Amino acid sequence: MGKGKLAKFADMERYENVFQYPYSVIDDVPFDMKGHWREMYFHNDNPIVVELGCGKGEYAVGLARMFPGINFIGVDIKGARMWTGATQAINEGLKNVAFLRTNIEIIDRFFAPDEVQEIWLTFSDPQMKNPRKRLTSTYFMERYRRFLVDRGIIHLKTDSNFLFTYTRLMVEHNNLPVLMCTEDLYADNNSAMDEGTKSILSIHTYYEQMWIDRGLNIKYLKFLLPRDGELTESEIEIPLDEYRSYKRDKRSGKEKAK
Repeated sequence: MGKGKLAKFADMERYENVFQYPYSVIDDVPFDMKGHWREMYFHNDNPIVVELGCGKGEYAVGLARMFPGINFIGVDIKGARMWTGATQAINEGLKNVAFLRTNIEIIDRFFAPDEVQEIWLTFSDPQMKNPRKRLTSTYFMERYRRFLVDRGIIHLKTDSNFLFTYTRLMVEHNNLPVLMCTEDLYADNNSAMDEGTKSILSIHTYYEQMWIDRGLNIKYLKFLLPRDGELTESEIEIPLDEYRSYKRDKRSGKEKAK
């Protein structure tokens, strides 16, 4: 029988690779490692890549295995899920991956300007009803700009037609440079993809495998986020996803949203 939530939370309290700062404590406890992740935790000068909404940590841990010369930080508010990746990292002796349990809405409180080189968004909640909560909204892009290097890389991997289309339109509307865009990541027509990219994108999260098993296409968008220039939202309406994501209720009776 697996561990219950209370046992997992107890483990997380003692794990050296986990830092927990939800809303309830962040106002009272300053985060001393802001701007000092490399020297205080990783003890190197390697690039930092952050995964927002890391869930069980499959990507953070998988990438850390592939790239020992890069530092990875998985971020999520769900501690019981994060426990899986944090435990794996400890058991495998991976020193280049850490986990931050906090609300992504306050993510810029944990990193200083130019401290992060890339951001991964893996199967984020589409938030079809609330644009400000979408992790690819201009609201969040402005937050990422506060700690991402100029022209840092944003990766979006999603099963959601809505979130993919919304993000693509946001990118096009703001003339953000696109490095890769596909609506069917594992289709045969992507056979020309270089082996390094294939290896990275082949990591499957817990939710991704569910989407694949249901016959859903996996979409991927990789783009640069320049620091300068005003970001604005596209006004084009987008059809809502017809399916209900795993354990998520359909929250709107509308057929389209912006």
